[in-house]
Amino acid sequence: MLANPSGLRSTPCYSHPSHFTFSNRCKLLLSPNCPRFLSSKKSSKFCSLSLLLSRNGVGGNRFAVRASEWMLAASDGGGGGGSGFLQPVSVKIPFGDREILVETGHIGRQASGSVMATDGETIVYTSVCLSDVPIEPSDFFPLSVTYQERFSAAGRTSGGFFKREGRPKDNEVLICRLIDRPLRPTMPKGFYHETQLLSWVLSYDGLHSPDALAVTAAGIAVALSEVPNSKAIAGVRVGLLGDKFVVNPTTKEMEDSMLDLFLAGTDSAILMIEGYCDFLPEEKLLEAVQVGQDAVRVICTAVEALVKKCGKPKMLDAIKLPPLELYRLVEKIAGDELHKVLQIRSKIPRRKAISLLEEKVINILTDKGYISTDDTSGTVETIDDLLDEEDEDEEIVVDGEVDEGDVHIKPVSRKSTPLFTEVDVKLVFKEVSSKFLRRRIVEGGKRSDGRSPEGIRPITSRCGLLPRAHGSALFTRGETQSLAVVTLGDKQMAQKVDNLANVEEFKRFYLQYSFPPSCVGEVGRIGAPSRREIGHGTLAERALEPILPTGDEFPYTIRVESTITESNGSSSMASVCGGCLALQDAGVPLKGSIAGIAMGMVLDTEEFGGDGTPLILSDITGSEDASGDMDFKVAGNEDGITAFQMDIKVGGISLPIMREALQQARDGRRRVLAEMLKCSPPPAKRLSKYAPLVCIMKVAPEKVNIIIGTGGKKVRSIIEETGVEAIDTQDDGIVKITAKDLSSLEKSKSIISNLTMVPTVGDLYRNCEIKSIAPYGVFVEIAPGREGLCHISELTSDWLAKAEDAFKVGDRVDVKLIEVNNKGQLRLSRRALLPIPETNLQESSSKQLTGDPAEVIADSGKASDKSIPKKYVNVPKADSLAEEKIEQPKDKSNATKLASSKSNSTESTLLPRKKVFKRIRKINDKAVTGVSGKEGE
Repeated sequence: MLANPSGLRSTPCYSHPSHFTFSNRCKLLLSPNCPRFLSSKKSSKFCSLSLLLSRNGVGGNRFAVRASEWMLAASDGGGGGGSGFLQPVSVKIPFGDREILVETGHIGRQASGSVMATDGETIVYTSVCLSDVPIEPSDFFPLSVTYQERFSAAGRTSGGFFKREGRPKDNEVLICRLIDRPLRPTMPKGFYHETQLLSWVLSYDGLHSPDALAVTAAGIAVALSEVPNSKAIAGVRVGLLGDKFVVNPTTKEMEDSMLDLFLAGTDSAILMIEGYCDFLPEEKLLEAVQVGQDAVRVICTAVEALVKKCGKPKMLDAIKLPPLELYRLVEKIAGDELHKVLQIRSKIPRRKAISLLEEKVINILTDKGYISTDDTSGTVETIDDLLDEEDEDEEIVVDGEVDEGDVHIKPVSRKSTPLFTEVDVKLVFKEVSSKFLRRRIVEGGKRSDGRSPEGIRPITSRCGLLPRAHGSALFTRGETQSLAVVTLGDKQMAQKVDNLANVEEFKRFYLQYSFPPSCVGEVGRIGAPSRREIGHGTLAERALEPILPTGDEFPYTIRVESTITESNGSSSMASVCGGCLALQDAGVPLKGSIAGIAMGMVLDTEEFGGDGTPLILSDITGSEDASGDMDFKVAGNEDGITAFQMDIKVGGISLPIMREALQQARDGRRRVLAEMLKCSPPPAKRLSKYAPLVCIMKVAPEKVNIIIGTGGKKVRSIIEETGVEAIDTQDDGIVKITAKDLSSLEKSKSIISNLTMVPTVGDLYRNCEIKSIAPYGVFVEIAPGREGLCHISELTSDWLAKAEDAFKVGDRVDVKLIEVNNKGQLRLSRRALLPIPETNLQESSSKQLTGDPAEVIADSGKASDKSIPKKYVNVPKADSLAEEKIEQPKDKSNATKLASSKSNSTESTLLPRKKVFKRIRKINDKAVTGVSGKEGE
C-alpha cells in the first residue's frame, strides 16, 4: 500500500455510506460523514488534496485536481496485473416483464464507470469519464452525451463512399436527449469537472429497442462512477395494447400500440416524460405514467444494491459552491432595483436592464474589494475560514528590548473581507434574480407580463402571406412567433430514414424546426441543426401526425418548415399551432385542429410565503422557463393529447402535480384553439395553383414492368415526352403521376393507359404506325409501347411476295386484333378491314342467278324473336362476303331495320367481315341456311 502523506482516510470501495443529500433545488448539503471532514485536524489542516494544491497556488486557485481515494487504496505499487481494477460483476435487473443482464468490470475498466447492458440479443455499452481538472464555473453542468448505433450491430455496414459511421442521425440525437435530460436534475451545483457519457449499440436483434436500455445503462454507469449525482435513474417505455399497458414492449408490439410513452426517473420521483398518442385522454395518460413509475422504481432499487456492492466513492471534495455571504451582498445591493426591473413586460428591455444591473453589482463589489482581480484567488472560502488555527496566525519576531532568547508574539493583521470571483458573482446574481421572480409570482400572483398563473398571452395569426408557397401561416403568441411554410411534393420529396433494422423507410410527412439567433435578438453561428432544433421539430411533427390524411386520401409528400422569428418561450408549441394553420392553407384535408401549450411550475411556494402547494403556470415565457421548476409541453385538441414532453429541474414531481398540470393544459389548449379560429385571413383550404398535381392510377401488377421498361428507359421517356415531374410505381399496381399542369398530366395518363391496356379480340385500331418490317410481316404499334404482328397473309387481299414491296416503316394502317396468344403477343389483320374485291361480287351475282335460291336467316342471338327481319342471300365461297337480297317485310315500320349488301359496302370499308356457316333444313322444298353474326377470331 502507498502511504497517505496528506492524512486522507481511505473509504472502502465496495461499501460506503451516502455522504450527500439534495434539496429540491439540487443544492448540495455536506454531512459530517463526507470525506472532506474525515481527516484529523491535528494531522493536517487540509481536508483534501485539491484544497492543498489550491492553497499552495499549484495550477491556480480555480483548479482542483481529481484525487480518487479508491485508486490510492487499491494500488500497491505494482504496474501489472491490473490490481487496481474492480472485479467483474454481473447481475440481472428487472426490466418490465423480463430481465436484463448488467455487467461491469469486464470492459472499459479505465473509465470512471462502464456498463454493458443486454436485453435479449440487444447490447448497449455505456462509459462515463470525467476530466481531472475542472473548467471555469458556469451555470450548467458540463455534461456531454454521445449515443451511436453501430451498423455492425445489425450485421450491416454504412452506405456511401466512406464505410463508417459519420454525423449522428436524427434518431441518435433524440436518444442523446433522452439520456441527457433526466441526468441533469440529479447533478449537483458547483461540480465543474467535464463529464462525458458515451453509449454504443453493439448488437441489435430487431426486437428489443435500444433506447430505454441505453437510458437505464447510462443511469447505472453514472451511479457506479465518481460523479456526485444524487440518485440513480432508469428509463422505460410504456405501450398500450388494447386496454393493457405494457412496459418495454417489443418493436412488433409497438406497431399495434396506441401509446408511445418514454419515462425516466428515480425510485421516488419522475424526472422526464416524452411520448406520442392518438388523442389519449389525460386520465389514461396518468395511468400509463403510474405504470412506468412503478417499473422505474423496481429498476432503481436493484441499481442501488449494485452501487453498494461495487460503486466508487463520489468526488464530493470537488464541489465548490459560492459562499452564502455573497448571496447576502448581492441581495442587499440589487434587491430593490431587481424588483422593479422584473416588472418590465417586454423581453428585450427587461434583459438589457438586468444586464446593466448585473454589471452595476460587479462594479460595486470590485470597488469595495470583494472581487479579486488575481487569477490565483477565488477560493470559495473567506480568509478567516482558511486561517483556522491560532498557531498559524502568529508571526515570531525578535525584539531588541528583551533579553536574548525571549520573543514577543506579534499578531498579523487579518483581512476579514472575503474574496470572490466575477464568475461567482454572475452565478449568484442569476440565482437571486430567479428567486425574486419566483417570489413575485407566488406573493403577488402576477407574472412579469402581468398575467395570472392561468393566463395566456395575446394570440394573432394569419394565413397566405407567402403567395408562391403552397401554404403558409404566421402564428404569434405574445413575443413568440412562428412562420410555418408547407411544401407539397411527390414520393421523391419523401425523407429516407436509415435505421438498424435495414428496412427501407420513407417519411411522407416531416416538420423541420429552425431557431436562428436573430429570434432572440442575438448574434450567433448558423450551421447544421442543433440537438434542440431536432428535438423540438420532432415533437411538433409527432403532434400533427394524427390529424393527417392517409396516403390514399391525399397522395402527397408534406414538408413543414417552422422558422422561429421571435422567441420568448414555448416556440415548439407555436410551431404546432402555426404548422396546423399552414397545412389547412395548403389544402391538406386534416381530420381536425391541433394546438400546443407549455406549462411551468413553482414547486416550493412555502419558501416565498405560500401554502406549500405547487403553483402551475400556463403558457410560460423564457424567463419563467429558466427560473421555474418544470417545462411541460402538451399538444392535442379539446378532448385528447397527441404529444407531450416534460423536463424537471428539481428532484422530481409526483402524479398529483402532473394531473393538475394536465388539466390546466387542457383548458389552455381549448382557449388557443378558439383563437386559431379567428385567423385573418383564414386558411384557403384548397390546393394552391402552384402546387403540383398528383394523379393515382391503378393498373394490373404484372403491367408495372411495362411502364418502367428496361432499366427504367420507358418511364424516363414518358417523363421527357410529356413534361411531368415524376412517375412513381408500386408493386401492387399503384402508379402516381406528379405534374405541374393538367395537359402534361393527361398526356402521361393516356400513354400509361395504352401501355397497360388489356387488348380484346375484335378491337379495331386506326392510323397505327408500322414500326418495323420482317420477311414474314410487319410490326404495327397499336398504342405507345404496344406492338403486334400483322402477318404477310393478313396485309392485303391479294398475294404479296414481300411486305416491303407494298409497305415501308412509318406508314400508317388500320388493323384489327384477331388473336392474343398465351404469351400476350398480338396478331393483327389489315385484310379483315379491306373492301370486297369486284371479282368476288361478280362471282357471287352469277351464282345467285344460276343456283337455287336459299333462305338465309340473320342469327343475332335472338333466333326466337319473330320480329327480326329475314334476309335471303346466296352464300359465297369461304372468306368472301355475299351479296344480300332483302325481302321487304309487309310491316313498313321494320323496313328501316333492313340494309342491303350494296349499301353496306359503300358506307364504310372498315366493317368487319362475318364468319359464315351453313345450317340447312327442308322447308317447303327449299334449303334454308342460317348466317351467324358472330365475328371471327
